[in-house]
Amino acid sequence: MNSFIEISDIKKACETLKKVVINSPFQKISSYSNIYKSNIFFKREDLQNVRSFKIRGAFNKISALDKNQTKNGIVCASVGNHAQGFAVSCSTLGYKGIVFMPTSTPNQKIQQVKKFGKNNIEVVLFGENFTQAYEKALEECKKYNKIFIHPFDDKKVITGQATVFYEILNQSKFTLDYLFIPIGGGGLISGAINVFKQLSPTTKIIGIEPMGAPSMSKSIKYNKLITLDKIDGFVDGVAVKKVGNLSFDYCKKFLDDIVILEENEICNSILELLDYENIIAEPAGAMSSASLRHYKNEIIGKNVGCLICGGNNDNSRMPEIKKRANNWKINNPNY
Repeated sequence: MNSFIEISDIKKACETLKKVVINSPFQKISSYSNIYKSNIFFKREDLQNVRSFKIRGAFNKISALDKNQTKNGIVCASVGNHAQGFAVSCSTLGYKGIVFMPTSTPNQKIQQVKKFGKNNIEVVLFGENFTQAYEKALEECKKYNKIFIHPFDDKKVITGQATVFYEILNQSKFTLDYLFIPIGGGGLISGAINVFKQLSPTTKIIGIEPMGAPSMSKSIKYNKLITLDKIDGFVDGVAVKKVGNLSFDYCKKFLDDIVILEENEICNSILELLDYENIIAEPAGAMSSASLRHYKNEIIGKNVGCLICGGNNDNSRMPEIKKRANNWKINNPNY
């Protein structure tokens, strides 16, 4: 079993990240608080320069490398947000990097990676999903002796993501009763577990997965790492066939619950965030607020944290998002 990451290491990561991240707001949201008769707070990681939390893990990991490790270049695989954090890290620290992204990656994310990486980054589109891009990236590393920067299954990356939650504790003058966090590969929620289970153990940590990629919940159910045969890539920020070894160990022991959301319900949440708060969220970024409906009775009168983890939504997807949201409303008239 993994031991907890030392809080001192998380504090050190906070210092390292001051170069590239903002201390994102943790703000009470009146509209959602009124709807759910509770105190709902959003951690606004969509307001980072790269519009997601992923810069934290990528920069913390890459900053820890020495020149000898990086002399042949560094590599990552990503559906978008990790790639942007990787790109900023390479351009800031002066490293040459290659990003492998699936061909299904929204164009907006591809262009952002190129913008942030400047002349330090090469983008290679390969495969239909993250797993295929990931395997190609590993081939590149093996062939040319390059360092692979994993998007979630790495202690330094998890330590970087944990800084989100260390910030939340410092921004809160109260104890959070619930914290709702999306799960992809599990790096983000592992960061939450490492902070809150040490410093605020009464806070219930609720993970969220899309119905089309429930890799963590399946793994916990069968008490072993499960690789899904196929996934729905619509919620691209969390659509992975297999979660990380480290995050599986943390989640199976410390996670309080997992909510499974229909992709169409997530689309409805994207539109609600836009309508209620003018927040542009990508599908993964809208999962926390969508999951509140599933806990509406439990959270009455409670202090609740939601992570808006990313805002990299491609405008070309909006017609589909509106259609799917409308279909969900038709099937859930009393929501």
